[in-house]
Amino acid sequence: MVVVLEKGVTPREKEAVRAFLTDRGFQVREVAGEEETILGAVGSGQVDHREVEMQPGVARVVPITKPYKLASREFKKADSVFSVGPVKIGGNRLVVIAGPCAVESREQILECADIVASSGGVMLRGGAFKPRTSPYSFQGLGEEGLRYLKEAGERYGMPVITEIVASHQVEVMRDYVDVFQIGARNMQNFELLKVLGAEGRPVMLKRGLSATIEEWLMAAEYLLAHGAEDIILCERGIRTFETYTRNSLDISSIPVVKKLSHLPVLVDPSHATGLRDQVIPVGLAGIAAGADGLIVEVHPDPPRAASDGPQTLYPEQFEKLLRDIEVLSPVVEREVARLPRKSVKPAAEQGTEPGRKTLDQGPRTVAFQGSKGAFSEAALLRYFGDAPQGVEPRSFPHFRDVFEAVLSGEVHFGIVPLENSLMGSIHQNYDLLLQYPDVTIVGETQIRIEHSLIGTPDASIETIKKVISQGPGIEQCRDFLDAHPHWTVTPFFDTAGSVAYLQECGDPSLAAIANARTADVYGMKVLRQGIESNPRNYTRFAILVREDQAEGVADANMATVVFSTPDKPGALYQCMKVLAERQLNLKKLESRPLLGQPWRYMFYADVELSGDQEQFDLAMKELDSETHDLRLLGTFREARGYARS
Repeated sequence: MVVVLEKGVTPREKEAVRAFLTDRGFQVREVAGEEETILGAVGSGQVDHREVEMQPGVARVVPITKPYKLASREFKKADSVFSVGPVKIGGNRLVVIAGPCAVESREQILECADIVASSGGVMLRGGAFKPRTSPYSFQGLGEEGLRYLKEAGERYGMPVITEIVASHQVEVMRDYVDVFQIGARNMQNFELLKVLGAEGRPVMLKRGLSATIEEWLMAAEYLLAHGAEDIILCERGIRTFETYTRNSLDISSIPVVKKLSHLPVLVDPSHATGLRDQVIPVGLAGIAAGADGLIVEVHPDPPRAASDGPQTLYPEQFEKLLRDIEVLSPVVEREVARLPRKSVKPAAEQGTEPGRKTLDQGPRTVAFQGSKGAFSEAALLRYFGDAPQGVEPRSFPHFRDVFEAVLSGEVHFGIVPLENSLMGSIHQNYDLLLQYPDVTIVGETQIRIEHSLIGTPDASIETIKKVISQGPGIEQCRDFLDAHPHWTVTPFFDTAGSVAYLQECGDPSLAAIANARTADVYGMKVLRQGIESNPRNYTRFAILVREDQAEGVADANMATVVFSTPDKPGALYQCMKVLAERQLNLKKLESRPLLGQPWRYMFYADVELSGDQEQFDLAMKELDSETHDLRLLGTFREARGYARS
């Protein structure tokens, strides 16, 4: 049964209800949702539902009719989402797990890990104990293979998954494995399921060769009932009379299971088809049907693989699969899970670097895009300039690099521009906020964009023949440039970088447009300051942090949300009505095309918080019922006033 507790239930009342159920023979599992907290009671105990409803703190009791209690949607309505190391499984993410069928050697698994990580996979698979149909086939390297697998995963920052075939192997595998895999032949090995459930570790449960969906979910129930919480279901095809493929992938099982259960579902197209040329189309079909990701086999030289060579992808095929998933993901309204970037050294160079600084030491590190002296650096110095432990700006060539540095933990914070008062929104960064759901906004700052003409120390206005700068900088100084028609104006990839290039060239006939601070940074000279056409030129920057490192902003007065709406009249109006009725002021609303979905749009909204957190929480719940894929990108304190850069 599901026992729904009252919203204001006290800890004492909750424990009293738990004890009441436990004393009557039930196992009790608590699930705290956004709207309500429930106690799931399963087992052989007997009690009249009305007795439970009479307990203080109980709102209502809902019987679970499915034989699989804890795995059912009746027990938990929302999708289960859980973390395995840096990887989140379930929800709106698509996870790709890959690696060889078997760990054959240290060199082989390290090479495979390199292929998987560089192509976009987030978890490494590899068999150390191989259950084979023939007793004469390769059975795996055992504990030696586990050591190699763990080493490869740690070097490339990937959690590892491998199959367990017997209960006694738990002891030897425990220190090497992040996720235990139960193969198809062991799906109904109930003693193994009990032992693994008691471990409380993540488990991938593959569907049996001839198992029904209910039998599959009942096997998951064994794991959950014995203590496991993080279960991944894996559809890998069932045995039918068909002979052209290794198995028959039951695509229809995916939406069925997603409706019946809250557990994430992955697809194994390698074992389903048995032929590498079918893995990509069948894998994409699984994603289209609603799977939460794939587990596939990849090997640097499939024909030489110790097992399952015909169904194993070549590295270039795996890379294509990841690109195809990236294209498909917007259509199914998902984001492809990514690993934080991690620099990998050859084995000979591995080890702790003397005096290497961790993020808990020294000044606050902040990533920005552009060369030293960029407007982004000026903005971060304004925002973090009074940090008690100081600030260390770190430049990166691309905006995506800033997000990656924050996600990987390479830096404490990142800063990116979101909007310019003259040029409008920086759409690339809004799109990146969607692509990196584990990065959140915790602050903002604004600076005035004042452009200067900068030349070499011996240059003058009269010596200039050519001017370089980034495109927006050129356009924002158009009136000044038009007054010098004899100058050649050439776009450059980066504003501050144009001054760095000027320093490198030392050409007095060349000038750059950038902020005056860059002249000091690179030892150049300001020839003319304040050359922008419109002096009311400001840029708003967002301060980014990794979601699990974010601390609540006590004085937050703004929130940024993003959502899509159903394709029906008045859909957007209903969303705006929710905000109005909750007395939440809409400060900005902008639409962006949904990638891969022509003529469909995401709406970004900046909402002013009224000071009543409960009103905002209620508004988000109401918006959730009116929208698709509603996300909170962050809450922060609105920047007020402007500073000269």
